Amino acid sequence: MAEFFSENWQALLWFFAALGLLALEAATVQLVSIWFCLGAVAATVAAIWHWSGTAQLLVFFVVSAVTLAATRPLAGKLLHFKQTPTNADSMIGMSGPVLETINNTTQTGRARVNNLDWTARSVTGEPIGKDTIVTVEAIEGVKLMVRPAQKETGENLNKN
Repeated sequence: MAEFFSENWQALLWFFAALGLLALEAATVQLVSIWFCLGAVAATVAAIWHWSGTAQLLVFFVVSAVTLAATRPLAGKLLHFKQTPTNADSMIGMSGPVLETINNTTQTGRARVNNLDWTARSVTGEPIGKDTIVTVEAIEGVKLMVRPAQKETGENLNKN
Protein backbone atom coordinates (compact mmCIF):
# COMPACT_ATOMS: atom_id res chain seq x y z
CA MET A 1 0.00 0.00 0.00
CA ALA A 2 2.79 2.41 0.89
CA GLU A 3 4.40 1.59 -2.45
CA PHE A 4 1.19 2.52 -4.28
CA PHE A 5 1.07 5.91 -2.56
CA SER A 6 4.73 6.61 -3.16
CA GLU A 7 4.40 5.79 -6.86
CA ASN A 8 1.11 7.62 -7.39
CA TRP A 9 1.43 10.64 -5.11
CA GLN A 10 0.81 13.03 -8.01
CA ALA A 11 -2.39 11.22 -8.95
CA LEU A 12 -3.55 11.41 -5.34
CA LEU A 13 -2.72 15.10 -5.24
CA TRP A 14 -4.81 15.74 -8.36
CA PHE A 15 -7.59 13.51 -7.03
CA PHE A 16 -7.80 15.47 -3.77
CA ALA A 17 -7.67 18.73 -5.74
CA ALA A 18 -10.64 17.48 -7.78
CA LEU A 19 -12.53 16.59 -4.59
CA GLY A 20 -11.79 20.01 -3.10
CA LEU A 21 -12.93 21.78 -6.26
CA LEU A 22 -16.08 19.64 -6.35
CA ALA A 23 -16.80 20.57 -2.71
CA LEU A 24 -16.27 24.23 -3.59
CA GLU A 25 -18.70 23.88 -6.49
CA ALA A 26 -21.29 22.25 -4.24
CA ALA A 27 -20.97 25.14 -1.78
CA THR A 28 -21.71 27.81 -4.38
CA VAL A 29 -24.92 28.64 -6.19
CA GLN A 30 -23.29 29.37 -9.52
CA LEU A 31 -20.90 27.41 -11.67
CA VAL A 32 -17.55 28.50 -10.31
CA SER A 33 -15.11 25.62 -10.20
CA ILE A 34 -16.68 22.68 -12.02
CA TRP A 35 -14.42 23.23 -15.04
CA PHE A 36 -11.32 23.12 -12.87
CA CYS A 37 -12.65 19.98 -11.17
CA LEU A 38 -12.90 18.30 -14.58
CA GLY A 39 -9.39 19.51 -15.39
CA ALA A 40 -8.11 17.99 -12.15
CA VAL A 41 -9.80 14.67 -12.96
CA ALA A 42 -8.08 14.67 -16.37
CA ALA A 43 -4.76 15.49 -14.72
CA THR A 44 -5.36 12.61 -12.30
CA VAL A 45 -5.63 10.26 -15.28
CA ALA A 46 -2.45 11.75 -16.76
CA ALA A 47 -0.66 11.17 -13.44
CA ILE A 48 -1.88 7.55 -13.30
CA TRP A 49 -0.37 7.08 -16.78
CA HIS A 50 2.88 8.51 -15.31
CA TRP A 51 3.01 11.57 -17.54
CA SER A 52 5.42 14.29 -16.47
CA GLY A 53 4.37 17.04 -14.08
CA THR A 54 4.49 19.56 -16.94
CA ALA A 55 2.20 17.37 -19.04
CA GLN A 56 -0.19 17.01 -16.10
CA LEU A 57 -0.37 20.80 -15.68
CA LEU A 58 -0.91 21.20 -19.41
CA VAL A 59 -3.73 18.63 -19.34
CA PHE A 60 -5.28 20.41 -16.34
CA PHE A 61 -5.23 23.83 -18.02
CA VAL A 62 -6.32 22.62 -21.47
CA VAL A 63 -9.23 20.51 -20.19
CA SER A 64 -10.31 23.31 -17.83
CA ALA A 65 -10.20 25.91 -20.62
CA VAL A 66 -11.98 23.70 -23.16
CA THR A 67 -14.78 22.73 -20.77
CA LEU A 68 -15.13 26.34 -19.67
CA ALA A 69 -15.32 27.60 -23.25
CA ALA A 70 -17.70 24.83 -24.31
CA THR A 71 -20.14 24.93 -21.41
CA ARG A 72 -20.11 28.48 -20.05
CA PRO A 73 -22.42 29.94 -22.73
CA LEU A 74 -24.82 27.00 -22.34
CA ALA A 75 -24.73 27.27 -18.55
CA GLY A 76 -25.35 31.01 -18.81
CA LYS A 77 -28.48 30.37 -20.86
CA LEU A 78 -29.75 27.63 -18.58
CA LEU A 79 -29.04 29.48 -15.34
CA HIS A 80 -30.10 32.94 -16.54
CA PHE A 81 -33.10 34.13 -14.63
CA LYS A 82 -35.35 36.81 -16.00
CA GLN A 83 -34.86 39.99 -14.02
CA THR A 84 -38.18 41.12 -12.62
CA PRO A 85 -38.50 44.85 -12.28
CA THR A 86 -39.13 46.13 -8.79
CA ASN A 87 -42.20 48.17 -7.98
CA ALA A 88 -40.16 51.32 -8.43
CA ASP A 89 -38.80 50.19 -11.82
CA SER A 90 -42.36 49.66 -13.01
CA MET A 91 -42.93 53.43 -12.60
CA ILE A 92 -40.70 54.21 -15.60
CA GLY A 93 -42.89 55.36 -18.45
CA MET A 94 -45.86 56.18 -16.22
CA SER A 95 -47.30 59.68 -16.00
CA GLY A 96 -48.79 61.79 -13.27
CA PRO A 97 -49.36 65.37 -12.06
CA VAL A 98 -46.80 67.57 -10.35
CA LEU A 99 -47.95 68.25 -6.77
CA GLU A 100 -45.22 70.77 -5.92
CA THR A 101 -43.22 72.75 -8.49
CA ILE A 102 -40.11 70.81 -9.49
CA ASN A 103 -36.95 72.88 -9.24
CA ASN A 104 -33.60 71.08 -9.29
CA THR A 105 -31.73 74.18 -8.09
CA THR A 106 -33.72 74.42 -4.85
CA GLN A 107 -34.08 70.63 -4.61
CA THR A 108 -37.85 70.81 -4.41
CA GLY A 109 -40.63 69.04 -6.21
CA ARG A 110 -43.16 66.27 -5.82
CA ALA A 111 -45.21 64.26 -8.28
CA ARG A 112 -47.97 61.70 -7.92
CA VAL A 113 -47.45 58.60 -10.02
CA ASN A 114 -49.50 55.43 -9.70
CA ASN A 115 -51.30 57.01 -6.72
CA LEU A 116 -48.02 57.42 -4.80
CA ASP A 117 -46.33 60.71 -3.88
CA TRP A 118 -42.68 60.86 -4.97
CA THR A 119 -39.88 63.36 -4.70
CA ALA A 120 -39.26 64.41 -8.29
CA ARG A 121 -36.49 66.11 -10.26
CA SER A 122 -36.46 67.38 -13.82
CA VAL A 123 -34.40 65.39 -16.32
CA THR A 124 -33.68 68.58 -18.28
CA GLY A 125 -32.96 70.70 -15.22
CA GLU A 126 -35.72 73.14 -16.18
CA PRO A 127 -38.36 73.91 -13.53
CA ILE A 128 -41.71 72.15 -14.04
CA GLY A 129 -44.82 73.87 -12.71
CA LYS A 130 -47.48 72.50 -10.40
CA ASP A 131 -50.29 70.50 -12.06
CA THR A 132 -48.13 69.79 -15.14
CA ILE A 133 -48.40 66.18 -16.27
CA VAL A 134 -44.97 64.53 -16.27
CA THR A 135 -43.62 61.19 -17.48
CA VAL A 136 -41.10 59.20 -15.44
CA GLU A 137 -37.83 58.74 -17.37
CA ALA A 138 -35.73 57.10 -14.63
CA ILE A 139 -35.43 56.56 -10.90
CA GLU A 140 -32.38 57.70 -8.96
CA GLY A 141 -32.50 56.47 -5.41
CA VAL A 142 -35.92 57.56 -4.14
CA LYS A 143 -36.40 60.36 -6.68
CA LEU A 144 -38.31 60.18 -9.93
CA MET A 145 -36.51 61.77 -12.84
CA VAL A 146 -39.30 63.27 -14.95
CA ARG A 147 -39.97 65.39 -18.00
CA PRO A 148 -43.17 67.13 -19.08
CA ALA A 149 -45.39 64.58 -20.82
CA GLN A 150 -46.66 64.83 -24.34
CA LYS A 151 -50.31 65.89 -24.51
CA GLU A 152 -52.12 63.04 -22.79
CA THR A 153 -55.69 62.53 -21.79
CA GLY A 154 -56.66 61.82 -18.23
CA GLU A 155 -57.33 58.16 -19.03
CA ASN A 156 -53.70 57.65 -20.12
CA LEU A 157 -52.32 58.69 -16.74
CA ASN A 158 -50.46 56.01 -14.79
CA LYS A 159 -50.39 53.60 -17.73
CA ASN A 160 -47.32 52.20 -19.45
